[in-house]
Amino acid sequence: MTNSTKQWYASWFDTPYYHILYKDRDYSEAQVFMDNLTSYLNIPEGGKILDLACGKGRHSIYLNTLGFNVTGVDLSEQSIKHANQFKNETLKFAVHDMTKPYPETFDAVFNLFTSFGYFEDDTCNLKTIEAIKEELNDYGFGVIDFLNVNYVTEHLVAEDIKTVEGIDFHQKRSVKDGYIVKDISFEINGEHYEFQERVKALTLDDFNALFEKANVHLLDVFGDYKLGKYHPQTSERLIMIFK
Repeated sequence: MTNSTKQWYASWFDTPYYHILYKDRDYSEAQVFMDNLTSYLNIPEGGKILDLACGKGRHSIYLNTLGFNVTGVDLSEQSIKHANQFKNETLKFAVHDMTKPYPETFDAVFNLFTSFGYFEDDTCNLKTIEAIKEELNDYGFGVIDFLNVNYVTEHLVAEDIKTVEGIDFHQKRSVKDGYIVKDISFEINGEHYEFQERVKALTLDDFNALFEKANVHLLDVFGDYKLGKYHPQTSERLIMIFK
């Protein structure tokens, strides 16, 4: 049995195996990032944040503990169903397509941890930035935290096996047709599964072109979660602040 889909994110993110494979992500590093980011942006206490592509809501929950009014949205119904158990008066979740404006405005819209560039249709990347622009209030900031293509391609591990909870995830990585691709295969109870992650290999120049088309202004660029200076070849991240 082979499971695959053209819109890979619509199925892969909804499987329990996605969350098993990535269960060891460094959330303490992510929390430091959000501490630094909210401080840098000077978001007021009780300010409204939209967490765009929030997954199961872990980062939305943390932002809420910092005193912010947080809305987490994601295309994955299963992820939002999980996140909803944590909702409160200042924390809510919704299934939402990020290429369309959410019907509220915010002090900040965060698109974190390479949750951009998944689309087969390039126009959806522009639509997402245009939607973020509409979601910002007069004083709001947009943030896209993306991988640094130059660094990733230079350090690409072509193939490895990662074993988590007794599952051997075979991972093959490549750069194809302008996308950074990871093919993932594994077997469970004699059944074979295959999924593919595809992220558009967008550079800072590519984002600048999108920002210009969307009529938003790039204000600052950082290269790591401590908000260090961005270096095109050596920075692991490409973190863009705009409005």
